[in-house]
Amino acid sequence: MTVTLGRRRIAAFALFFLPGLAMASWVTRTPDVRDLLGASTGRMGLVLFGLSVGSMAGILCSGPLVARWGARPVIAAGTLATAAGSGVIGLGAAAGTDAVVALGLGLIGLGMGGGEVALNVEGAEVERLLGRSALPAMHGFYSLGTVVGAVGGMILTAISFPVLWHLAVVAAVVLAVLVPMIRYVPSGVGRRTVSGSDTHTQASARPAVWREPRLLLIGGIILALAMAEGTANDWLPLVMVDGHGFDPALGSAVYAAFAASMTVGRFAGGRFIDRYGRAAALCASAVIGAVGIALVILVDNQAVAAAAAVLWGIGASLGFPVALSAAGDSGDNSAARVSLAATVGYVAFLVGPPSLGHLGEQFGLRNALFLVLILVVAASFATPAARTASPARTP
Repeated sequence: MTVTLGRRRIAAFALFFLPGLAMASWVTRTPDVRDLLGASTGRMGLVLFGLSVGSMAGILCSGPLVARWGARPVIAAGTLATAAGSGVIGLGAAAGTDAVVALGLGLIGLGMGGGEVALNVEGAEVERLLGRSALPAMHGFYSLGTVVGAVGGMILTAISFPVLWHLAVVAAVVLAVLVPMIRYVPSGVGRRTVSGSDTHTQASARPAVWREPRLLLIGGIILALAMAEGTANDWLPLVMVDGHGFDPALGSAVYAAFAASMTVGRFAGGRFIDRYGRAAALCASAVIGAVGIALVILVDNQAVAAAAAVLWGIGASLGFPVALSAAGDSGDNSAARVSLAATVGYVAFLVGPPSLGHLGEQFGLRNALFLVLILVVAASFATPAARTASPARTP
């Protein structure tokens, strides 16, 4: 089947939407899951470690799998794992079993860590063929998925709808969208065919990518801003509930506002990037995000905390997709560079939840956010690495 570029872009939008929907649906129910498990902050950090382990397994396997088989089967397998993980979390919460919830989170992490690396390889290729910024809009659909999931979760939390049935419906929706959309992802994107005579050349070239200072700086920017995004995904409702005194439904509403601000930032950011360039967009993102996180930490006022979550979302919105675009344009073999940069960025999902859970147990969740704030401030100084000779423009 011949796939047009327009259909590929629509399929990418839909496939980016699904993990956002699944993640936000789980996140908005974290207070309910915590209560069903009877878990402390420290125990929740250990449960969230399942997400970290799954994410790292997914991202470490994804690059080689994409190189061997192409992005399409990796996207399909990752999305299936995400759907399965949602259902398993619901079962674990209903049973009050930490290990089952951690297993479900591991499946979501595996699916998102592996599938999203492959999705970004496909998205970067579509952006290259279009000749203008497209990855921010694709990640905007991920954020749109988080908005839909967060609003749905907020409503279902308010009416005390069972977590099990909520997440079962989410799993069914993910499968229903995956089946028709995956066929519009062409086979072979990102796959590297290596002859016997080229095997040594490829093996020797691979470490050189890891040693490139510019690419590693871009990876560092991704790590910091992805950790800012991931921290909100994992902890923002609990920060609002435990750190600022919101009730669970309002805590979910603040997360929905965060997700909405990320969505607006990603859909509106393309023009800013095309006009001012990637480095300026990343620097502005880091500064705005740092201001938002600092206000959440330092100001003991619910209205300020809610407004700060919006700044946090705007700041985190462009970091991951814009830095991935910069990584893809930093040299030859764009797919390998995007895969490497995404892998470095997804490390945030390994170190973030358990480390913040441990710090939160010792010092409180609001104070634990200082770690994220420091990383985001440091990233603002690394943004010149994303500079290009001229901003990408629509032909």
